[in-house]
Amino acid sequence: MCFKDHMDRFILTDAQWAKMEPLCLGRKTDRGRSGKDNRLFIEAVLWIARTGSPWRDLPTYFGHWNSVYSRYSDWTKAGVFQKIFEAVSDDPDMEYAMIDGTVIRVHRHGQGAKGGPEVRRRDAV
Repeated sequence: MCFKDHMDRFILTDAQWAKMEPLCLGRKTDRGRSGKDNRLFIEAVLWIARTGSPWRDLPTYFGHWNSVYSRYSDWTKAGVFQKIFEAVSDDPDMEYAMIDGTVIRVHRHGQGAKGGPEVRRRDAV
């Protein structure tokens, strides 16, 4: 599958990416190895965060899972994700914010009430 075929299913907007892009490592102007596509890499990390899947289940259009994980580990050690978080946190997207107003009542035995199962006289005989 091609990345462009699934572009509409990703979550980064162009405005968010514009804030993140200057903070990414591995740009073509950087010395050393450069990343092939930093936006695709960030989308891969966000996919893992959204789904809670293990790295080995990363879809192949993001690249080989081990390469993506190694890059993630390097960026984490370098503090890149902290900088990216700070850059985008000034404009929160409340699309996925939820408030849960449900109330779950616990049976009195689960609340730490005294006693326990009562033994009836006829059951004791």
